[in-house]
Amino acid sequence: MPTTEIKRTIKLVTHQRISQPGATPDELPLRSWSVELYVLHEGSGEEMPAVVFDKVEYNLHPSFEKRAKQTFKKPPFKIQENGWGEFDMLIKLYHSHKGGESDITHDLNFQSERYESKHVVVFKNPKPELVALLKESGPVGEENGVRGKKEGAERRKSKKGGNIDMERLAENLQRLSEDDLLNVVQMVHDGKSPDTYTKNDVEAGEFHVDLYTLPDLLVKSLWDFTEEKLK
Repeated sequence: MPTTEIKRTIKLVTHQRISQPGATPDELPLRSWSVELYVLHEGSGEEMPAVVFDKVEYNLHPSFEKRAKQTFKKPPFKIQENGWGEFDMLIKLYHSHKGGESDITHDLNFQSERYESKHVVVFKNPKPELVALLKESGPVGEENGVRGKKEGAERRKSKKGGNIDMERLAENLQRLSEDDLLNVVQMVHDGKSPDTYTKNDVEAGEFHVDLYTLPDLLVKSLWDFTEEKLK
């Protein structure tokens, strides 16, 4: 059987501050720090509770002794500690419904009072219960992507009158100026339906949308907009 893989972006949010100046023999400050974990929505980039994990295990520096391994079972899986040194911690993510586990490494440092880091986690052959949870943060493969595209295409073909050339619409969108593209993104966000597939790649500065999953009214609006701008 082919392997099914669903990817999600995980964001770690770290806060740290000095809690006691010169507290160590070397007069280094003692710091209070915390780490929280979220799943990012594949379309909007919004922070969401990481319900796709049953528990999260933080493996700290051995100097924490009995507290070097700590496990949390409820989102946002927040760990709070005190210490004076920076280190890399191993974080084990236990997928919900016994769907396996993933490891990520987090750089705990004191360069900023608040900072974020992102990691891509792969869910292999998830059970239906886990797939249902993954759906809350984006498409889960053929069900939301390929099938949605095929169904959208059939809706376009069966539409009465005023059929729109989807290939031309896609070409027109690529020819728009940057300012016009920003307007298109806003139009999509305002007019999309629950079946619409979008992906906002913030780091790459790219916005992806499956035109065949857009509502008919939105497709018509985009068509009119691009035709007017490219006259």
